[in-house]
Amino acid sequence: MSIIGRRGIHFLRKLSAENVPSDLIEKGQSRLIDASLTLIRESAKLRGELVRALGGSVASTSLLGVPLGHNSSFLQGPAFAPPRIREAIWCGSTNSTTEEGKELRDPRVLTDVGDIPIQEIRDCGVEDDRLMNVVSESVKLVMEQDPLRPLVLGGDHSISYPVVRAVSEKLGGPVDILHLDAHPDIYDAFEGNVYSHASSFARIMEGGYARRLLQVGIRSINIEGREQGKRFGVEQYEMRTFSRDRHFLENLKLGEGVKGVYISIDVDCLDPAFAPGVSHFEPGGLSFRDVLNILHNLQGDIVAADVVEFNPQRDTVDGMTAMVAAKLVRELAAKISK
Repeated sequence: MSIIGRRGIHFLRKLSAENVPSDLIEKGQSRLIDASLTLIRESAKLRGELVRALGGSVASTSLLGVPLGHNSSFLQGPAFAPPRIREAIWCGSTNSTTEEGKELRDPRVLTDVGDIPIQEIRDCGVEDDRLMNVVSESVKLVMEQDPLRPLVLGGDHSISYPVVRAVSEKLGGPVDILHLDAHPDIYDAFEGNVYSHASSFARIMEGGYARRLLQVGIRSINIEGREQGKRFGVEQYEMRTFSRDRHFLENLKLGEGVKGVYISIDVDCLDPAFAPGVSHFEPGGLSFRDVLNILHNLQGDIVAADVVEFNPQRDTVDGMTAMVAAKLVRELAAKISK
């Protein structure tokens, strides 16, 4: 566990050692969580009011940062990703128009409600069960402000579970999920952690939050990954057969008969040549254009999405992977908004 990951635990132990009453700690934690949710609620409300006042929008993308990295099994740098992605989105080296011609400076295309203060909450000793609920409630607060739809900036891949759970519960039924990743992230409980970034899709499938789960870009999978995939009926498309599967994957039609489509993009779905700023280098991945072709051609109503596992601590000096993650966010925003 990193220094960051230990801070909250040490703080709580210090309070306990000083015989601070547990109910006092609990009340303090609750106040901080309430304040955090209030911040997201009011920020989302303001953005929703703006978009509704402008009119003409059926769906509008709103960024929500979840800077969480402690459920990573290797490096925890993804906790620092959201601000770096935002910086790259608005970098002066490119304009603010997406490939499909949408203008990101139009609030009907993209707004931003800010970050959940994950580390501050953990510093008060809040455990993961409760923390995941905070993430879910934050997502629901964004969705309450029609026509806002959340595009979540991770963070490690453990955040996908509470986000998908919130989306499914808010919409009243399961979604279809398109998951781009080098790994299936479907271990039952990797290293004993049910909230591990390597176990997020096991939790999603157990909860019944997805009807179909399509995993694309897979090239690091073991026996458990395949067995879990069969157990949950996951459609796993490995890179070793991508040339054969390309036509199908570039012409997907999802979401019919369910509440819509959720897209989860782990930046390491890309070959490290395109995105070196990730915790897990897995050569032989998708090209950036492969990913855009899949996204641009997808038919379906995208109700929410996430971009996860960008690790700024492993990026190039000039921030190449930050720009890659930012472009994924830009193109997803254009795809969601209408």
